[in-house]
Amino acid sequence: MADRPRVILSGFADEAANHKTAVEQFAAFAAMGLQYYTIRFIDAGNGVKNVMALTKSEIGHVRHLENEYGLNVASLGSPIGKVKLLDVEDGTRNRFVPFSKYLSSEVQKACEWAHAFETKLIRGFSFYHPKGTDPWQHVPQAVEQLGQIAEACHRSDLTFGLEVEANLVGQNGQLLAEIHRKVDHPALMLVFDAGNLVCQGCSTDEVFAEYVAMKRGLGWMHIKDYKHPQALGKQAHVDEDTLKHFVPADRGDSGYERILRDFRDQIPQLERKLKRRGVPGVFLDLEPHVKGGGQFGGFSGPDGMAVALRALCKVLDYVEIDYHLRDFDDIRAARGF
Repeated sequence: MADRPRVILSGFADEAANHKTAVEQFAAFAAMGLQYYTIRFIDAGNGVKNVMALTKSEIGHVRHLENEYGLNVASLGSPIGKVKLLDVEDGTRNRFVPFSKYLSSEVQKACEWAHAFETKLIRGFSFYHPKGTDPWQHVPQAVEQLGQIAEACHRSDLTFGLEVEANLVGQNGQLLAEIHRKVDHPALMLVFDAGNLVCQGCSTDEVFAEYVAMKRGLGWMHIKDYKHPQALGKQAHVDEDTLKHFVPADRGDSGYERILRDFRDQIPQLERKLKRRGVPGVFLDLEPHVKGGGQFGGFSGPDGMAVALRALCKVLDYVEIDYHLRDFDDIRAARGF
């Protein structure tokens, strides 16, 4: 139907590749009909690396393969912000980097790499507060640092997306909404991920409430769901390395039908906002983790990613949100027929 809002489907391509090679990732995504992907881990010929560790020659190789498979980068799946806020020992393996150094080195590099991959979006995080402390008490420092990151991205004509995730200062929608309000910067947007809330023990209704809290600052969504075989209580700290109960979007406890039905009405306005920042549209970014997840990544395999894509499409069809997948006309146009 012509009046249906439309989203752009993308995904973390490393999840679809058994060995994370660029060819495996791109072949899987092209076969599923996707034209956008988020780059996180990739083997560009010299072993698996995080995107931030790629060399310029490796980036050139990846860009060449992108063209061969007809793909574009939706966002840079960076780990920016997944470092300690304070230099204190708290029993975790998280590293600490003095912020001035972090800003001038890793954040600046992320901006350069986003330009190299011709994307306007950088995915990032809200810093680890010391384990066992109240995240609310660390909001002021997180706001100060994230404001500087947002400004660095803005000067590079980029947008920084802050993902909701366990164990970080912005571990729920209420915290991220407050961070977004206080930073108050056009280059800072929020990234909703329902699975990252359910695995903390949020009920279906609580997940929706956290989504509502984030709506004003929402930029795009990661799509994964979670269903623990037993009832989960609220988790003050999540052992991310043990997470293994992620499921497709139509199988879990997130309530994606309700979330996306509400989101449907937000899409046109959000699309206009994003296009003013040079982003082609509203991304729903698959990060399904159906074969396991962890602190810095996850895995689904080509089969798991395809199942997750079909599940998302089924929910989108049901709530009447349009999306684009490649068809024969696209193939003919690409070949000049």
